[in-house]
Amino acid sequence: MNTLVKIVMVSLLLVVANANAQEFQGEAIYKSKRKVEIKLDSTQMASGMAEQVQEMLNKQFEKTYVLNFNKTESVYKEEESLAPPQPQGAMVMVMSVGGSDVLYKNLKEKRYTNQNESFSKMFLIKDDLEEIKWELGSETKNIGNYTCFKATTTREVEDFDNEVSFNGDKDLSTSDAEPKMKDITITAWYTPQIPVSAGPGNYHGLPGLILEANDGSETVICSKIVLNPQNPSQIEEPKSGKEVDQATYDKIMEKKTKEMEERFRSNDSNRDGQSVEIRIGG
Repeated sequence: MNTLVKIVMVSLLLVVANANAQEFQGEAIYKSKRKVEIKLDSTQMASGMAEQVQEMLNKQFEKTYVLNFNKTESVYKEEESLAPPQPQGAMVMVMSVGGSDVLYKNLKEKRYTNQNESFSKMFLIKDDLEEIKWELGSETKNIGNYTCFKATTTREVEDFDNEVSFNGDKDLSTSDAEPKMKDITITAWYTPQIPVSAGPGNYHGLPGLILEANDGSETVICSKIVLNPQNPSQIEEPKSGKEVDQATYDKIMEKKTKEMEERFRSNDSNRDGQSVEIRIGG
């Protein structure tokens, strides 16, 4: 076989391999559940309301997400669901930090675009992907039909301490004091059987698809995987919304959150019945 023929054959093999890599796609369904332990003083609330609030919070943080991925890109979306009903005789405002409407990640270019509707305005948050310093372990477990390996990392986050205020009492979340910080350990379980670096939410960067992640208060676990589906969803980067970077978006959210808390307390002073304001960190 002469040199020219060898070059042509190698070139064809590379083209076929690249095409297969581009065509590879999968869909993973994740269920998330957040551990919310709020101490509610039943003496300040109507009979049975504390139990209703706790039940509403449990449902509030049980969500389903869909991750569509290929070798280099992924799109993570929450499935639409009905909001849990408010307890009778009370208005509950839950301030939750984090979450996204559409999260697009380009692992090859190390960047993300998060299309997020907040306070009735659509934002398009574009920034670089965080390089997560995972510590790979040897411990394994099975999730479905996949063998998964354990990986851990630590992260410093703001400690909201699950703040609760009743009927206009002083709300610590609006204090001018510096926020308390704490270190949390994140545990992830990934499978090399699906050789992509994607994962749910902000998790990525492991030598296999992340099927489970836990940060101590929230667990996200994969319940179903379909590889190379017959009718794959389009993996497209969102385009509409006010374009900002992550730091700018965080400042806007901090300002809007304080404004909403002020309105909440102002309205509460003129409202009959009881109300609860809860801020969940994480």
